[in-house]
Amino acid sequence: MFKTLQNAFKIKEIRTKLFFTFLMLIVIRLGSQLPVPGVNRDLFSNWLDNTMGDNFNFLSAFTGGSFEKMSVFALNITPYITSSIIMQLLTIAIPKLEEMQKEGEDGRKKIAAITRYVTVGLALIESTAMAIGFRNQNMMTESGVLGIITVITALTAGSAFLMWIGEQITENGVGNGISIVLTINIISRI
Repeated sequence: MFKTLQNAFKIKEIRTKLFFTFLMLIVIRLGSQLPVPGVNRDLFSNWLDNTMGDNFNFLSAFTGGSFEKMSVFALNITPYITSSIIMQLLTIAIPKLEEMQKEGEDGRKKIAAITRYVTVGLALIESTAMAIGFRNQNMMTESGVLGIITVITALTAGSAFLMWIGEQITENGVGNGISIVLTINIISRI
């Protein structure tokens, strides 16, 4: 196994792909530390501990601790995963989407684009619900409209950025990008 890994580093293209993937993993971990502006992180963390206790460990592992730290990557790629599942189910139910899927590469690109839009829509819905919940629980440093919009924008942008990173890893790096994003988050919690 080590010999295979050593031989992989001798090939420039593979070395470049591995380096790109590694850089994206660093970006993911840095983004997991950036706080959402306007949210009192300590208050949120205490509330989470008191409310959820040990039941929260699974979600925390899934997000790499981003949720409990209330970072810009708190939503992680869960909107993308949900969107992908919805699109797969709709492909079965809607004949037009089924036709697109059978068109080959062009059809799959169209479905992937629709999946991205649905992802952003889901992220907006989730981040809006979270921002309103934060305001109702007095966890925001600024509870006005601007504070709510800031939280919604930060969380939605973080989720969309992670989706983009996953796609970039798939295209320019090594492996399936979304799976690698999940894996690095789970590993970081261990």
